[in-house]
Amino acid sequence: MGSKNKLKRFKENETFSNVIQPTREELTNGSFSYKGKWNETFFKNINPIVLELGCGKGEYSVALAQQNPDKNFIGIDIKGARFWRGAKTALEENLNNVAFVRTQIELIDLVFAKEEVSEIWITFPDPQIKYKRTKHRMTNEDFLSRYKKVLKPDGIIHLKTDSEFMHGYTLGLLHGLNHEVLYAHHDVYGNEYSPQEVTNIQTFYENQYLETGKKITYIKFKLT
Repeated sequence: MGSKNKLKRFKENETFSNVIQPTREELTNGSFSYKGKWNETFFKNINPIVLELGCGKGEYSVALAQQNPDKNFIGIDIKGARFWRGAKTALEENLNNVAFVRTQIELIDLVFAKEEVSEIWITFPDPQIKYKRTKHRMTNEDFLSRYKKVLKPDGIIHLKTDSEFMHGYTLGLLHGLNHEVLYAHHDVYGNEYSPQEVTNIQTFYENQYLETGKKITYIKFKLT
């Protein structure tokens, strides 16, 4: 994407009512006004809040919002030029139950209050295979502890990935930490019993993976 195109999208994001771009200072000094008040102030309903972390173009957030009008969805990514597409689509389709936040995932517990979130989707994250990149894996122990802070006690996390490494790493960590694995499969499209919410939404890149015969893995779990 050219720099002019990126700048255009950044400018357009500033005009979108469904895009929130808090400064790091706002988050760290506790002045971010939506924290603890997302239902009351932004969505103006009491529906469950569901996050998509590392949402990219926002395809999953938008599709989930279309299929679940009784839930609120928030896509989070630091790359605003990417989720511009999802935000624009949501506005064009008058989807009032989806928003996008431009911030780093490690600041999630500064964006949301304790037990404010019902579900988290992690869709096709970078597996960060090299050992020295472990701290950046979105299902490492540190990230899981941050998710636990904002999730309700019965909150659910979904991990959908094309990486067998990420799938195996996460499963091993969950079992080692005695978290509750509700469902796991290394090939969701090859399993007729896979949950529909996992198989009836495909992102642009996921379709490319499937066309090349790459298997898509999935884990659904709770943090105990």
